[in-house]
Amino acid sequence: MRPKKVTKSFYNPPTLVMKQALAALYFAYLVRWSKLPHWLLKGRKTLPTAAGAIGMGCIGFPIHPVWEVTTACNLHCRHCHASGGKPSAEELTTEEGKMLLDQIAAVKEFRMLVLTGGEPLVRKDIIELIEYASALGLEIAIATNGTLITPELARRLKKAGVCDVAIGLDAATPSLHDYIRGVDGCFDRTMQGIHATKEAGMLLQINVTVMRHNYHEIPQILDLAHQLDAEIVLLYNLIPQGRGAEENLEILPKEYAELMKSVAERQRNCYPIIEPTCAPQYWAYLTGQDGRTPRVGIASRFFKGCVAGRGLCYIKPNGDVWACPFIPVSAGNVRHIPLETIWRESELFQTLRDRKNLEGRCGECLYTEMCGGCRGRAYAHTGNYLAEDPFCFIQSNLRARPSEAYAFYQEKSLVPDISKVTPTENHPNPIIHEKGK
Repeated sequence: MRPKKVTKSFYNPPTLVMKQALAALYFAYLVRWSKLPHWLLKGRKTLPTAAGAIGMGCIGFPIHPVWEVTTACNLHCRHCHASGGKPSAEELTTEEGKMLLDQIAAVKEFRMLVLTGGEPLVRKDIIELIEYASALGLEIAIATNGTLITPELARRLKKAGVCDVAIGLDAATPSLHDYIRGVDGCFDRTMQGIHATKEAGMLLQINVTVMRHNYHEIPQILDLAHQLDAEIVLLYNLIPQGRGAEENLEILPKEYAELMKSVAERQRNCYPIIEPTCAPQYWAYLTGQDGRTPRVGIASRFFKGCVAGRGLCYIKPNGDVWACPFIPVSAGNVRHIPLETIWRESELFQTLRDRKNLEGRCGECLYTEMCGGCRGRAYAHTGNYLAEDPFCFIQSNLRARPSEAYAFYQEKSLVPDISKVTPTENHPNPIIHEKGK
């Protein structure tokens, strides 16, 4: 039975859309984004994707839920936080999934839903679940490796209600992408999925996991996303969770700082909007770059930093509810507790929403509201999701401007020049070395 529409449309109320537009304009002002007019002309695609957004922050636009529909996957990515491969025996059934979707639609803040995995497209009932969610009024994004998307499937996804296809692309060099993703030839199939998505008329989002294997190639990946005329690029800074914790894949703090500066510079002439993920310091850096005096109050209205538990609700395949895909702590299970109760009343979510609970430099910082530090990284490194972010380069305990903090790191030779990083310096390209090139 087709459910009744429950969720409000993305344009209701109009003031919410106006706030989203102001956030984009403020962001464009800070980075001097020359391609903003081109991006705004794509409002027919971008506005539904941002349904319910209250600003810009980690993992895109808060507030929204993410449902990891399965752990099954046709690839074996080195960085996978979900350790995707075989399906879990405890995954929600189709009917349980529909009950979850009913609960998601009942939370008034939730206007859009991201379906992820594993690889969500290997789930046999995925179209049925998308159609059900769309009928409830939810805008649907699907995060996929893209290898299974044919032109026919792309058309089916759009017809079912998908507005945003987020495709994982970890290198512009085919052999490196294949190495990271664990399957030879998957780069070509991913590119076919990208082109099929574009042809079907859905928004194209490129998801990149930044790690030591591909750090040197981020500029080329951004160039490729520009050439593909993608609408959004999310640069996930790897957090060592799941399979991503099995190897030494995390970049260094000094490289993380340089990446933030490089992204801000490249945004100026890039078609897609680039949002670093697991990198809340980026928003603080933007407000104070070029010697500006940070307007913390204004910026905090638009930039939300880390959204764990505040603007994100992550549902695992078995129904456990996490605050973030990188904080493996359950706040409850939807099989036993209604999602809205978990979202509003659980201790985990309430604790994360009050940034006075943050510890160390994050708890004392001038930029707490617009940043908050990466809670996932804090947990991965300390076992405490309230601890200070060990990769922070803002020097918040000194109350320094973000640009001054960056200069401090440069003076101490802690920040390298990304243009000088080559495949054989600091981060050897495993493909080159394995093949003896």
